[in-house]
Amino acid sequence: MGRRILNDALRTIVNAERRGKATAQLQPISTVMTSFLKIMKHRGYIKDFQVFDPQRVGKITVELQGRVNDCRALTYRQDIKARYIEEYRLRTLPTQQWGYVVITTPNGVLDHEEAIRQNVGGQVLGYFY
Repeated sequence: MGRRILNDALRTIVNAERRGKATAQLQPISTVMTSFLKIMKHRGYIKDFQVFDPQRVGKITVELQGRVNDCRALTYRQDIKARYIEEYRLRTLPTQQWGYVVITTPNGVLDHEEAIRQNVGGQVLGYFY
């Protein structure tokens, strides 16, 4: 269920970016989604996001920057070892200059650069570029 929620939220962000909107409303929310958005904010793909009423159904308002070309969540769980992360990134992302693969690890939700730096593997959540 959590993967479907994340995929719907990311598709909402991509559609709002393509239409030139300044914000996107995401509903329902999950903790994995907020972790994914923190990585996108840290890497400069979105300006900011605010979580409203996280205990119940909740909403997230995302301020867009116009930088997201595509982002997707994988609906199947794919395990990846630390030594194969770079190979997976090269195969998945369209270019080597930009884009990030998001991985859930025992150390938390990380992008591929941080996972390689910490030498941890995990399960691939999705990617954005």
